[in-house]
Amino acid sequence: MTVQENVSLKAYNTFGIDVNARFFASVSSVQQLQELLGDARYPNPFVIGGGSNMLLTQDVNRLVIHLDIKGISLIDDSFSKNEVLLKVAGGENWHEFVLYCVAHNLGGVENLSLIPGNVGTSPVQNIGAYGVELKDTFYECEAVHRDTQEVRVFTLEDCAFGYRDSVFKNELKDAYVITSVTFKLTKSNHNINTDYGAIFDTLKAKEITTPTLKDVSDAVIAIRQSKLPDPKKIGNSGSFFKNPVISQAQFTQLRKVHTEIPFYPIGNEQIKVPAGWLIEQAGFKGKRFGDAGIHDRQALVLVNHGNATGQEVWAVAMKVQAAVEEKFGIKIVPEVNVI
Repeated sequence: MTVQENVSLKAYNTFGIDVNARFFASVSSVQQLQELLGDARYPNPFVIGGGSNMLLTQDVNRLVIHLDIKGISLIDDSFSKNEVLLKVAGGENWHEFVLYCVAHNLGGVENLSLIPGNVGTSPVQNIGAYGVELKDTFYECEAVHRDTQEVRVFTLEDCAFGYRDSVFKNELKDAYVITSVTFKLTKSNHNINTDYGAIFDTLKAKEITTPTLKDVSDAVIAIRQSKLPDPKKIGNSGSFFKNPVISQAQFTQLRKVHTEIPFYPIGNEQIKVPAGWLIEQAGFKGKRFGDAGIHDRQALVLVNHGNATGQEVWAVAMKVQAAVEEKFGIKIVPEVNVI
């Protein structure tokens, strides 16, 4: 483990923002992570994983620790008659983990195919897509306290998962580094979730009536690739804003003016409205401001066309936020962490 100086972070964030880290080190074990977190020479280190859910707006004038802990292990193949526990290291790529599950006939995460980032950051915002959230298969995670370097196990209840939310974004924000996540997955009689319209339509087009885990994963991959840009080709962090949740009363008033607005009831008289639709209706889909802009196929995705700075991308995000609030009276909130 070597600590380097003045290292570009362009390759370590999916937006491709070129800023420097004053110090940089990559760790491949929990022990190495603990050593660096406890090193008094590097106060308040900044930890990154896949770099997929952040926007860097300036140089990082401290130690940046790249979490590169790898490993997938079956820790209990008889957890229940139809379930297994699979422990996955925080530095594993999320999509590769999903493909591993599909290849080994382990069900529960196939709808979350092709989500960018690493496993270690997945519980932070309770990642979700196409009718499934991380919490649906989450069993527990291990995390290292930044100040004490003690390892703590967090249960499902401990994590206080909500929509794109968890205890790690609130009371324990920046307090822990998640080093592994254990998932509870089915090994047979899988609960295949094809209720989401796009998945249903894709499978129907392929004349698949009894889909397998791979069928669902392939469908999700096809859908995401048709809508979302590849970070390797154009810098982006996937969905930049959360889909807002509003009251039934507010939605009723809104629908009087915007009769075509799409919506998803989520209980307790609350309605989820697609942020991408709001942004598109506000006129921002495909717009470009220098090298920063909005994707031309998915308005929920902000992009770096080449040499945009993090500050330029953030300025576009604020333009979008203000325009949506002015037009619809809804404030859309970024789900990307702004550094």
